[in-house]
Amino acid sequence: MKVILIRHGDAEADAPDGLDDDARALNARARNLLPAYFESLASRLGKPDFIFMSPLVRTVQTATLLARAIGYDGPVRAHRHLYPDGPVGAVEAMLQDMTGKTVVLVGHQPTMGVAAAHFLGMANFPKPVVPGMVIAVERPDHNPTVGRLLFSAAPGQPIVDAAG
Repeated sequence: MKVILIRHGDAEADAPDGLDDDARALNARARNLLPAYFESLASRLGKPDFIFMSPLVRTVQTATLLARAIGYDGPVRAHRHLYPDGPVGAVEAMLQDMTGKTVVLVGHQPTMGVAAAHFLGMANFPKPVVPGMVIAVERPDHNPTVGRLLFSAAPGQPIVDAAG
């Protein structure tokens, strides 16, 4: 199984009047930057079988930009386990029936960093998980607790391959 963790892009600093944090949208810079960034990663990402996202506005927007950029036309679904501070056990449970699949999870910090560390058998992911960051992990179907980092990438930074 291949799991691609994506932290949503940079969001507006403030929620719209009368709404809470859930309604914060991507800022203009992120909306302009993310499509080309995701296109540049398309060959590494491949065609996922599923894209799941947190139901918050900024993650829905990020997942939508990703799907367009990589030409994905499969299911894109909101999932409550990807809310901010979602427990890694719940994220793990989402993947239970995904043997042999490529699954994209678009969420928030700290959940994306904690999940990456968990999938890789680490105490902490070794880099800050900045907005827009992509972390690709391969998890053997016979032993999903021992994953391997394929690459990580953040907007405006070089791609870090597993060896580097």
